[in-house]
Amino acid sequence: MMKFNAARAMLFAALIAGPINAAAQQPHNLVLFVPDGLRALLVTPESAPTMAAVRDEGVNFRNPHSLFPTFTMANASGLSTGHSLGDTGVFSNTLFSGYPIPPTNTVTPFIENDTTLGNIDAHFGGSFISEESVLAAARQQGLSTAAIGKLGPTLLFDHTDRTGEPSIIFDDWTGSEHGIPLSQEISDALTAAGLPLKAPSRGENGKPGNATTPGTLVANLAQQAYFAEVAAKIVLPLFKARNKPFVLVFWSRDPDGTQHYQGDSLNQHTPGINGPTSRAALKNADDNLKTIRQALDDLGLAASTDIVIAADHGFSTISKESATSPAAKMHYADVTPGFLPPGFLAIDIARALDLPLYDANNNNAPVGEGTHPKAGNGLIGRNAAAPDVVVAANGGSDLVYVLNRDRALVARIVEALFAQDYVSGLFVDDDLGPIAGTLALSDINLRGSAKMPVPSIVVNFRSFSTGCEQPVLCTVEVADTALQQGQGMHGSFSRADTMNFMAAIGPSFKRGYADNNPVSNADIGQTLARVVGLKIPFRGSLMGRVIEEALPGGAEPAVTTQTLRAQPAANALATALSYSQVGTPRYFSAAGFPGRTVGLTEQRAEGR
Repeated sequence: MMKFNAARAMLFAALIAGPINAAAQQPHNLVLFVPDGLRALLVTPESAPTMAAVRDEGVNFRNPHSLFPTFTMANASGLSTGHSLGDTGVFSNTLFSGYPIPPTNTVTPFIENDTTLGNIDAHFGGSFISEESVLAAARQQGLSTAAIGKLGPTLLFDHTDRTGEPSIIFDDWTGSEHGIPLSQEISDALTAAGLPLKAPSRGENGKPGNATTPGTLVANLAQQAYFAEVAAKIVLPLFKARNKPFVLVFWSRDPDGTQHYQGDSLNQHTPGINGPTSRAALKNADDNLKTIRQALDDLGLAASTDIVIAADHGFSTISKESATSPAAKMHYADVTPGFLPPGFLAIDIARALDLPLYDANNNNAPVGEGTHPKAGNGLIGRNAAAPDVVVAANGGSDLVYVLNRDRALVARIVEALFAQDYVSGLFVDDDLGPIAGTLALSDINLRGSAKMPVPSIVVNFRSFSTGCEQPVLCTVEVADTALQQGQGMHGSFSRADTMNFMAAIGPSFKRGYADNNPVSNADIGQTLARVVGLKIPFRGSLMGRVIEEALPGGAEPAVTTQTLRAQPAANALATALSYSQVGTPRYFSAAGFPGRTVGLTEQRAEGR
């Protein structure tokens, strides 16, 4: 009798809960807005009223985390798949591909490029990322899908379907011979709306300047206004007419692009990325979101649409100063005397190993006295076609690949890097360590199921504050880049670069909720899949979590916070990693050598 009553009670509960659960799981529309390079603390009702309203009225993610290395394509892979970089293999913006990529035949491609993405996909059997993206899954499960914005990360959200339909793709190359084609339906709609079929260029905003000429003094207004109009006047009305759920990704190049190139601070740490040009770029991104929100209101879609805002990373001002680097002591025609040149890491490693250096982006030309790798990437060894070491330069951190997997060679490189004042923390492939003073790639989720070659060493560069009230808003970092001191960069393990802006609003989220728990871009990817109701087969194990506490009825998770510290090297340097954990996922706040990384704090230490 008891068994019968229990079974009947379970059935009754299921009948009651069924419609409730079905209603709760009813898929909503989704807009993911990515303000590239937006620092969390910059958003105020005065500086960015639209984003501030989403944060204050919806969910305020007060403890956000970019994935490290804190670069665009790396975090685009996390946002799009819900996995950390050890699974996606997108370890940075510039990678070692393992084979020459045409037309330049470089083995260190910059992958913010639709053609390069297609080439790498083809080389790795159709997709160089094992994990399925949220946008591709939505397309395959019958939702309307579109990605609009910055070249590279926009396509990464659905890079295996390059037809222009059913996923609609707009980026810098739209309308050009290299761009993803537009369907006839979209072309006709553009013409009817009086919008061009070709995306405008960045114009003045695309001028980076050089060592003697300041960069841009204007935000990326025209190009992004076009993309916002495409979203508001073409894509959203089309999705409304289809009368089925949709996912729209809008990747705003600003404030990132303008912060990189801004000319407010040539060769000076201040104002750096806090000058008027960067502030205009923040306003520009906010205006784009305002245009999209207004279109949702006008089309009657606001009540059924979730809006998630997630910047890919934070930002810092560039420093090119070092008292120890041999590269900084040489003279170059295009570098301010005494400053670090592009490719300083490759130059210094080659000198320490007493091996020739070749330019990976200049037909493997030798790099001699007074020259530097054009894009910073270097091939080190007796034979440029079969180098011993490859350096992929990226900015606030670099990737070093030791191709023969020689542990002794890795140890020599690590020893040489410990002598440089611009280094703040080293991470070594688990199979090549342990090495005193370093932590392992697995400690920071860079060892997983990736198809792409895994770096042997990840080098984090020094960061420091210029002394403002909020150090993460005036952080300066050494950067391996062709840009100048005083311009903007990211990629380091400082809290300034890991602290990206995040917020959400809509029917799937709580209202007026401040989430103090750690949240990462991989979590955003997993949560997007949940709120849209997608079923995605996951292959790797380095997954983010669904942000349950931000959803109606969701409970607060248990969080632990600690610091992992390497065994000290002979010179007493030891890489430390400050992180939190919720269940399995880890959230990395800052790492490096204490005193050389902004935001690195020492909680309960766990030795390694």
